[in-house]
Amino acid sequence: MRTSILSLIAAASAVTAQSSTVVPAPVVTGNPKGASYVATLPEQTKYTVRGSVAAISAEDGNGVKFTVSISGLPAEGGPFMYHLHEKPVPSDGNCTGTGAHLDPYKRGEVPICDASKPETCQTGDLSGKHGNMTAQAWSQEYVDLYSATRPDSNAYFGNLSVVVHLSNKTRIACANFTQVSAGESGYPVSSINLSTGVSSGYAMPTGIGGYNSSIPVAKPTSTVSPTTAVPISPSSASSSAPVEFTAAATKFVSGAAGAVVAAAAALLL
Repeated sequence: MRTSILSLIAAASAVTAQSSTVVPAPVVTGNPKGASYVATLPEQTKYTVRGSVAAISAEDGNGVKFTVSISGLPAEGGPFMYHLHEKPVPSDGNCTGTGAHLDPYKRGEVPICDASKPETCQTGDLSGKHGNMTAQAWSQEYVDLYSATRPDSNAYFGNLSVVVHLSNKTRIACANFTQVSAGESGYPVSSINLSTGVSSGYAMPTGIGGYNSSIPVAKPTSTVSPTTAVPISPSSASSSAPVEFTAAATKFVSGAAGAVVAAAAALLL
């Protein structure tokens, strides 16, 4: 009984800490018109994964349009995840060297990404925000409002990598992004982002780094298909700046967790 109560207190404390530290990602504006990048997965001997992840500035400069086209995924081991990682693939091609997800706001991997609130997810957790790959051949197109083709943004991925994973976190393919076009300037910048300062990879069976849940995310039928890509544009609702966590909301979550702690502590007396 005492052990269960102590576990409850620990869980409530973790909720309190998480609710007070999550920083919602801002919508990235001012991406250069026409700026585009592509990461092409290389051929390898262990896995048959092929394909690419292409990215281009959204038409209005808000966010980035990604086009995912990957085939040869294993018959088992899914659903498959893919993320922007914080480092490029090293010269030896080891996917482990790409580090963890791109996470400029230090959100962390816990709790898992809630696709209904993409601004609260890690910037690089593309499959967490837009759906895991659930077929051996996968094509998908979407706009991610929190990614940048602006090199001065800390959500910029143009010099980083994309990594494909099995559901057990094994990295089965990776590739660096290369610039196709620098695009042109001209979009007004209405959000402030902090600045941060080519090889292709083969798979290494490792589970280090951070990953989103292996549970598949329900994918919108209008934007996802195992065989075809359907372009979408951000709606007026999705293109607006993410809703900030208000002090009242933080107090509510913290207060609820605090009440649980207090009640549990009382049982120990």
